[in-house]
Formats: sequence, structure tokens, C-alpha cells
Amino acid sequence: MGKNEASVDAPALAVLEMLARESPPSHFEELLHQGRRQPLPPERLAELERATRLALDIHSSANQRRQREAVMAALVDTVHDMTTPYDPDGLLKVITSRARRLIGLDMAYISLRKPDGGSYIHSSDGDTTALNVGLVVEESHGLGEMAQDKGAPFWTADYLNDDRIPHLEGVDAVVRAEGLHAIMAVPIFQGSEPIGALYGADRVVRHFTPNEISVMRSLADFASVALERAHLLDRTQTEIAELEASGLKARGTIARMAYLDDVRSRLIAQVLNGSDLHDVTTTAAEALGATVAVLDAHGRMPASSGEMSGVDEALTSRATLETHAARGPVALSEHLWAAPVSAGVENLGVVLLRITRPPGPEAQRFLRFLAQAVALLLVVQRSTAVAAGPIRDEFLEDLLAASPRSPHRLATRARQLGLDPDGSYVVVLARPEGSEHGKAVVWASSYAYRHSGLKTVNSGSIVLLLPGSDASAAAQAVSDELSPLLGRPVTVGAAGPAEGLASVCAVHQEALRCLDAMIALDGAGSAASMDDLGFLGLLLSDDHDVEGFVSSVIGPVLDHDAERSAGLVPTIEAYFTSGNSPTRAAAHLHVHPNTVVRRLERITELLGAGWQKPGRSVDIQLALRLSRARDVLRRRRESAPDAQGGPPRMS
Repeated sequence: MGKNEASVDAPALAVLEMLARESPPSHFEELLHQGRRQPLPPERLAELERATRLALDIHSSANQRRQREAVMAALVDTVHDMTTPYDPDGLLKVITSRARRLIGLDMAYISLRKPDGGSYIHSSDGDTTALNVGLVVEESHGLGEMAQDKGAPFWTADYLNDDRIPHLEGVDAVVRAEGLHAIMAVPIFQGSEPIGALYGADRVVRHFTPNEISVMRSLADFASVALERAHLLDRTQTEIAELEASGLKARGTIARMAYLDDVRSRLIAQVLNGSDLHDVTTTAAEALGATVAVLDAHGRMPASSGEMSGVDEALTSRATLETHAARGPVALSEHLWAAPVSAGVENLGVVLLRITRPPGPEAQRFLRFLAQAVALLLVVQRSTAVAAGPIRDEFLEDLLAASPRSPHRLATRARQLGLDPDGSYVVVLARPEGSEHGKAVVWASSYAYRHSGLKTVNSGSIVLLLPGSDASAAAQAVSDELSPLLGRPVTVGAAGPAEGLASVCAVHQEALRCLDAMIALDGAGSAASMDDLGFLGLLLSDDHDVEGFVSSVIGPVLDHDAERSAGLVPTIEAYFTSGNSPTRAAAHLHVHPNTVVRRLERITELLGAGWQKPGRSVDIQLALRLSRARDVLRRRRESAPDAQGGPPRMS
């Protein structure tokens, strides 16, 4: 049976057959048109018309179902895409691309709100110019602002000709450049607050269907959730990075604290093992990577791990006041910190820390501990000196006695007290002026202990036996430390060196004569050694070492003349005889004045500048006279007849 016969005899069956073949709607319209041209009975024509309408409805429903299925599949794909770990910028590009493909749009884009009002186009898909992305839309203008304000989709079939929309010239210019007509905007929310809008646009006049608007709303909802997820992921990653950085910093801090705890143990061990301040400051400086110095209660710097420049009296006073007032570390400047050194209420000084960057809390705690360790060391040294004082005092008193002693016993006792029996020592006598004798004795015990020496009290004077060979420097060092402590002058005399402990008694006698000479010469309150007294030292010395005196004063000149016969000694004598006049000295020597000038320059090189000044010139003239007298006596002794009455010896 043909198609025409089926349409006449059984119109419903013909329609069903076309539905089964999924014929397009135009075939149904053609079947109905053929039925109307044929002379069908009225009931058959009505049946055909009704069957055709039903078939078209079924066909439309099937198409809509397939379209919804396609949209749902696309939405599922979109949701799947949004589970991929995109960054926010990449996610917005995925959304615009998906919206354009789902609804068959020419262009899709997203705007985001600015913190100060208005919005800007963040990303776009399908645009043909570079004008859209980055475009700023002022508040209360454009479809997006309207949709966000109303909290609902807003669309227009022809944007430029729609008077409902508050237009903005910049936006309209972009719409013209892109050739857009139909535009739809759907708000994007974060919680209950709008954060932007999703746009779909066509380059023809188009009326959007409810299904298309619904799809756009779904995409906007997905975008909201995905953006929140992306922002949450970004915040989480940032927090994780911060936590990792904090963990790394915490591990570094813990390692640093463990290291400083180990250094604390080393410092305590050094204090208990009898190390000095230099060892303690060096260990602390290495631990902190800085320079550490100790100032005593009088502003002196007995120990430093390196150069500590800029420490003057004003800074010292400020450090002492601020640290002891704060009872802890204080910042004197950006790179200089200080901590108080104290034992109870007694001020023992200050620890200074010069560091390249401000110390952290653990470094400040370590600085506080370092100050306590220094205080402990000073107290231990003082206590040790006091405890060992009677035995050491007794040994020094034995050394000062003139009674003979066994060398073996002397050496044994010296080694028991940590002294070298064959070393070089100087004897220093300090006589305080006033009533602070007891305080001076306590200080002397600590000073002798710190310098590995001995101390005793003899005839109202403090006697110090100190390792070394420079008596003058030792006398000045004692004066510099003891006078500020007592707040009054101290007369200090010294002699030496004594080569070995057996000769300490003789050197002590010279130191006594030096101290007596200083007082006789109205030198109370000053510091000097036997060498500082010049020819007076020669007169007061026990052995009257003329050879040593002459050699120490003009020895370089005598040696130079002996090697080269340069006539320097006669030149000095003529220079002093002529009243320090090079011209008269030249006339006396029968040489040219320039010769005398050159010789005087050479003498200055040998003796040093200032040899013509009164103090040194007296010693030089005395040395010249002693040297000449010694030569005369030697020549006379050599020219005298020997004991057997032989002929005189020729010099």
C-alpha cells in the first residue's frame, strides 16, 4: 500500500510511520496538504489533521527533550571542568567558553565588581576586538549592574535601541565595535552578595528563551560555586605556604635555641673552669655572630672580642643607667645593645653587643644570660682571690724577706700557686692617699688573681708581683684602675724586671726607693718606675748599673759611631756645649754647619724625636759624661803598669 493510499485509508497509521522514521516537521505538513487536496471524507480529513498536530507536538517535545539532554550533558561537563584545579582566571575563561557553546552565542564575557564601586570586564570569549577585556563600567550603568542590583537576569533583544537601559558611551562604543544586538546578563553571587555578572550576546536581534536564560543562570550559579572553591583553594594554599614557612621558621628557631643552650653550657663550664673574660666574650661573639665587649663599673673595657668603636664616656654612662634601670637588655641604637652586669644590688658593669641586625627574642635572652655569666665569673674570680689570698700573701711575704731559702722549695711552692719560678716579674707598690685602704686591698686581691700574680700589704703599701718585663706600663695600669675605684689619687711606684722569683726581694727594694723618691719629689698621686726616673733611678738603684744606663740612653749613637766613625757623639757634646746652636757647634768642631745639621738629623733617627727637650737632654748629657769618664778610666787602667812592674800596656 503506497503513501497516498495509507493517508486516505488510514491517516493515523501514515503519521505514525513518519514518526517512526523521525521524519522532519515539513513531511507532516506535506502529508496534511496532500490530504486536503484529495476528496477525503470529512471524518478522515479531521482524523488526519488531528494526527498531524499530535505528531508535530510529539516531534517538538522530542526535540526539546533531546535539547535538554544535550544541555544537561553540557552542564555536567561544565561541572566536571570546574572540579579541575583551575586558578580563578582560568576558571572564568572556561565559563565564558562553555556559555557561548551551550546557547549558541556569538560572544560571552564576565564582569567582576571593583572594591570602590562599578565593575570591569575580566574575561571574554568570541570577541573580535581588544576593547572588551578591561573595560570599566561605572556603577548604575549597563545590563550587568542592573542584573546585580535586581538580583535577577536581565536581557534585551537589541541593546543599542533599548531605552530601558542606562547607557554609557564607552560601553556603547564597544557594543558597536563588536556588532552586538541581543545581550543577556545574569548576576553571579557569593553568598548573598553579587560579585559580578555573566553575559551572553549575539550579533543579531534575538529573543532569548526561558530555557536559555535558565541555562545561563545555572552557569552563573556554577561559576559562583567554582569561584568560591577557587578562592578557598587559593586561600588554603596560601595558608599552607604560610604554615610551611612558619614551620620552617619554628624549626630554625628551635635549632637556634638548642645551639644557644649548648653555648650557655659552654659558658658555664668556662666560668667554673677558671677562664677569663676574653674567653667568655669570644665564645659569646661566635655564637651571636657579633662583637661583644665588657665594661667594668668604671667604664673601662677589660675584655672585647673585636673592635668596639664609638664607646665613649657618654655612651658608657647611658648604657649603665638604662640597663640597670630596665634590669635587662636595652637597645642603645639600631645595632648596639647593652645588658647590665650586677651581683644583687652591686653594679659590676655592662655587656655591649654590636650586631648587624636587631637581635630576636632568643638572642636577647642569651644576652641577658651572658651578662649573668660575666657577673658570675667576676664574683668567682673575686671569691677565689679572697679564698686563696692568705696562702699567696704568705708566699709573697717570704719572697720579700731577705732570709735565704732553698731554690728547690721555692720552685715547688711557686708551681703549686701557678707561678713560673724562672719567669720575669715586676714589683708594683701602690700607696692610697686617704682612708680607702681596705677597699684597695680587696681590689688588689682580685687584680693579682686576674693577672696571675701575687699581692700583699707591707708598711702601708700594697705590693703586687706581676708577670711581665715593663715596670712602667704595669705601674700606669695599676694607677688607671685603682684611682677611679677609690675616687682619689694613688701613688704607684714600680721596678723590674726580676729574672726569677729569687731576685724579687732586690727588685722590691728598688720599687720602695722609687716610691720614696716620687714622694720626696712631690710626685704623690702619680705613677712611675725606676726607669722613668732617669738618672735618679741610676742613683737610687741598688746595683748602680752605669753600663745599662748609658746603653739605654745613648746606646744606638755609640754603636753607630763604633761601626762607622761618624762623629755623632762629639757632635752631641758640641751641640749641648754651644747652647743647642748648630752653627756654634760646627765652629767648635771645625766642620761646615750643614754637616752638623745632617748629623743631628741622623741622631734624631737613632734616639727618636724630642731628645733635645730638657727631660731627656739631662739624661743624655749625664750618659755622655759617664761614657767619657768610663773611657778615661779604662784607658788609664790599661796604660798603668801591671802588678809585676812591666811596661805600660798600649791602648
